[in-house]
Amino acid sequence: MTSFVDQMESATPLPVLLDERVLDLPDRLLDLLPVGVYVCDHAGLIVRYNRAAADLWGWSPKVGDPTVRFCGSFRLYGVKGVLIPHPKCPMADVLTTGRGLRDQEIVIERPDGTRIIAFVNIEAIKESSGRIAGAVNVFREKPAQHSGRLHLNGRGRERDADAILQSLPVAVYTTDAAGRITFYNEAAAQLWGVRPELGKSEFCGSWKMYWPDGTPLPHHECPMALALKEKRPIRGMEAIAERPDGTRVPFIPYPSPLFDASGALIGAVNTLVDITDRHEAEQRLRESEARYRGIAAIVESSEDAVVTKDLNGIITTWNHGAMRLFGYTAEEVIGKPITILIPAERHDEEPSILARIRRGERIDHYETVRQRKDGSTVDISLTVSPVKDQEGRIVGASKIARDISERRLADQQQRLLLREMDHRVKNLFALASGVVALSARTASTPEQLASAVRDRLSALARAHALTLPVTSEGGKRIEQSTTLHALIRTILSPYERRGEADKARVAIIGPDLRLAGGLVTTFALLLHEFATNAAKYGALSIPAGHIEIACSEADGQFALTWRERGGPPIDSPTGSEGFGTMLARATVKDQLRGEISREWEPDGLTIRLSMAKERVASE
Repeated sequence: MTSFVDQMESATPLPVLLDERVLDLPDRLLDLLPVGVYVCDHAGLIVRYNRAAADLWGWSPKVGDPTVRFCGSFRLYGVKGVLIPHPKCPMADVLTTGRGLRDQEIVIERPDGTRIIAFVNIEAIKESSGRIAGAVNVFREKPAQHSGRLHLNGRGRERDADAILQSLPVAVYTTDAAGRITFYNEAAAQLWGVRPELGKSEFCGSWKMYWPDGTPLPHHECPMALALKEKRPIRGMEAIAERPDGTRVPFIPYPSPLFDASGALIGAVNTLVDITDRHEAEQRLRESEARYRGIAAIVESSEDAVVTKDLNGIITTWNHGAMRLFGYTAEEVIGKPITILIPAERHDEEPSILARIRRGERIDHYETVRQRKDGSTVDISLTVSPVKDQEGRIVGASKIARDISERRLADQQQRLLLREMDHRVKNLFALASGVVALSARTASTPEQLASAVRDRLSALARAHALTLPVTSEGGKRIEQSTTLHALIRTILSPYERRGEADKARVAIIGPDLRLAGGLVTTFALLLHEFATNAAKYGALSIPAGHIEIACSEADGQFALTWRERGGPPIDSPTGSEGFGTMLARATVKDQLRGEISREWEPDGLTIRLSMAKERVASE
């Protein structure tokens, strides 16, 4: 049986065991190879070399050193002793022409003056376009010439070589010309999960093989069989070995045929590189990318604005929610400072936020104001979190901004309603007190007082019921419709008792109109406010007082004038207006789109309302 050493020594020329994929091998694997390997880029700069190359050169040049180009040797000579400048050495020639060479002899001089003769094998590394990107050189010292084989204890040298190969962590095995396995190391047995029988197992020692897509790969069609059949090195293929226990190992094979001195095929050598770690890393990367795409889809479809920025406050990402909220497209803002979203009076917020982010702090639900593209402002709730890189360093911040304008408006409306409720409740108590006091003036017995109070409170209840919407059989709420005069009479009916000289206390003159359903409540609240104030302080607070309500139309406008006469003397109010006055003014302006004015005259208060008729009249 021919040993691996015998095959290697008789192989002429030596096939290149590595191609451009040597760039993918870890340094520890390159350093285990018994031959020198180095790689140059297209300019001749050395970008990688192994330990054996440094030993052959006699020193370790710095990777990328511009003063060391094409080769790491101190000097180069031809076999006849002619000095070869590095720019004209074999590596430089391959980088220029793109044509590889095999087993060319050259003399390497080390810095200490010693010289060796080396066989160099150089192959160009080309891009898919054909452009030369660099070259790889695999070289070894030429064996010393001797008359016969050197034997140590019979076959000691073979045992030494086998021991070296057995110690390699990379799987290596050889076959004869027929494909029968003649040697394999321990790493190969571990990769296969089985120990094939030498001289019988063919092409590969694995139990089963598959292509990367899972298709079964017969042994006689594997890369090693192809290398023997076509008598050339096979590169760029991947396969999967299945062990007897069912586990599978992805690997890259590097089969190369071996020839004797006459050129006859004598076998092949194959190196199997386990790429399980790479596959697992790729799977993790795919899973990570899938998670990222999922998160990105969520972020992109979020109603909230999601923005990232670097530690200088420069915007780096921008989702559709941000575009909807602020009005800018991603193209308009990415690369610009985040301060374009911050009103000038709030620019001091950003340095404080960035300082907290640099400290690794998270900012939750910070309510502030930001500025849209059109210059308008928007109330937002802001959450800011640090963004870290793979090393855990803080490199930026992620911001989530939520529009809280509607919530702010709802809060304001809630506060207004609470104030109005407080005001109305107080008015009801004052009104009840006024009804009792008013009724007591004309009642001569408790029974009469109770009857008068009951009648007036019943009238107030009817007025209140008139303002409430009704519910149809289908469950739909429908606003009641009524005329303005009818509403006035209902609201003021509790005070409609005859005054002095049996004179009516409330007079309504002028044209009437049917109110739009949604405005019945609005008018009822206004009239109730006027009536309550009149009962507390004005004409309805004494028996002699009375009210005249005049309606008029002109040029599409409808006017209502409320005049109180015969009441107690009044003075113009001083200081800020009360809540009831403010509420009445806001109601007229916001809901009726009209105007209201008050005139505090010595003989009584006059209130004037004016609004567009089409706004308040029912069609």
